[in-house]
Amino acid sequence: MKIATFNINGIKARLPRLIEWLEQKAPDVACLQEIKTSDETFPIADIEAAGYGAIWHGQKGFNGVAILAKDGQPIERRKGLPDDPDPTHSRYIEAEVNGVIVGSIYLPNGNPVPGPKFDYKLAWFDRLIDHAADLWTGEMPVVLAGDYNVIPTPSTDDVFSERAMASDALTQPESRSAFRRLCHAGWTDAVRTIHPHGPVYTFWDYQAGAWQRDAGFRIDHLMLSPAAADRLTGAGVDKDTRALEKASDHAPTWITLRS
Repeated sequence: MKIATFNINGIKARLPRLIEWLEQKAPDVACLQEIKTSDETFPIADIEAAGYGAIWHGQKGFNGVAILAKDGQPIERRKGLPDDPDPTHSRYIEAEVNGVIVGSIYLPNGNPVPGPKFDYKLAWFDRLIDHAADLWTGEMPVVLAGDYNVIPTPSTDDVFSERAMASDALTQPESRSAFRRLCHAGWTDAVRTIHPHGPVYTFWDYQAGAWQRDAGFRIDHLMLSPAAADRLTGAGVDKDTRALEKASDHAPTWITLRS
């Protein structure tokens, strides 16, 4: 079973790239973030024509998450986190697909630091950790996949330049501490488990030739419950999609689980 996460950065603007990727890579499940479209204008006909069922939690012009399932329909479990600090933001959707619980996550960016946006980021992360603890009590495998907007470590394995990102919300001690709390609660960072050493970037900014310089960082993560981690067989990043015309600034990141 192949499960991917892809911050599409506007599903209408990137729809040709999304359909190409679905056809070429054929993930069984695709978690999308920043779809940036209302519920009413989500391009479900195009998604279904590509062979996927979908559920989504839209928001016009901002945020928005979705879960796609190949040759099937995700079974929706919830939209939004319990006790969400700002339920007007569409940042979380959860479904069951083929016996696996999958959450699609768009964690707040948090910039500028300090300020209310950073406080919101940390509060939202707290709610995610609380919900993850509730999911832990179940017996089903769980994959929490998405754009966490956290660079886990200062190593060049995770960020091209810690100095360049030093003032960003993605690298602040509080952001990294929240990510570690999730890990220490027993959730497995799937990509790092398969690729423990070396740069594995998932995002390259549109500015300053970041893609051409490979000035990227890792913020798209798939976190696994023990039942899912026991089935982990592979992980990677479809980096080639970032080089395409009108590409998202993120590349799809994926894992494979044995049956």
